[in-house]
Amino acid sequence: MRSASAVSQAPAAIPRHVAVVMDGNGRWASKRFMPRFVGHKQGVDALVRTVKACADRGIEYLTVFAFSSENWKRPEEEVSGLMGLVLVAVSKYLAKLAKEGVRIRIVGDRDAVSDKVREAWAEAERSTAHNTRITLSVAFNYGGRWDVLQACRQAIADGIPADQLNEARLGQYMALSHAPDPDLFIRTGGEVRISNFLLWQAAYSELYFTDCLWPDFGDVELDAALAAYAARDRRYGGVKPVAAVAADPQATV
Repeated sequence: MRSASAVSQAPAAIPRHVAVVMDGNGRWASKRFMPRFVGHKQGVDALVRTVKACADRGIEYLTVFAFSSENWKRPEEEVSGLMGLVLVAVSKYLAKLAKEGVRIRIVGDRDAVSDKVREAWAEAERSTAHNTRITLSVAFNYGGRWDVLQACRQAIADGIPADQLNEARLGQYMALSHAPDPDLFIRTGGEVRISNFLLWQAAYSELYFTDCLWPDFGDVELDAALAAYAARDRRYGGVKPVAAVAADPQATV
């Protein structure tokens, strides 16, 4: 449980929106000679801990990559287990998350999943719709390229002329249009890539990679990521003010 002193030691520059690629569940299980599914179950527990930790630190939005549109290539048994885990997770944790003030949003292509999974998602969204402490967006059957493509298709279907389509307007059709762009993008598991996650939204996100496997991710790892974020100089393609440049001649775009 997180102490009051831990809260006071958190970095002052808290990101409004954190995105996470929750990688390493399978390797976590393999290292312990357990089935990969056990790692995925532990990953759900880590997610619930992280949602609370983010809310405790004042983070308003948390978006996690739960299942990519490329994950269908995994063994059928593993995919089936992940679909079943959605139902178990909603049943086990929905009331707890709702009580914590968490609003749940599902982003991704829902057409390929079963009616039971869609119904579980609908219940999670409906029962938390009025919560305001933190918004948890779960990207499931999601891909960044799919997101851009579906947004363009919606804009075309709405009859928006090409010369009237700009970034702001197209952004209204993106799957994560209910949230600001992520400030901090975390990937666990030691890989250094973004894996087709939030390609549009993460254009200016600060990237943070850690070797920590997702089931082991906790307060210490989160605070390390937040400390790294607080030390970054976010310029969005601009330059430092003149006074700052004078003090630091190496300042660049």
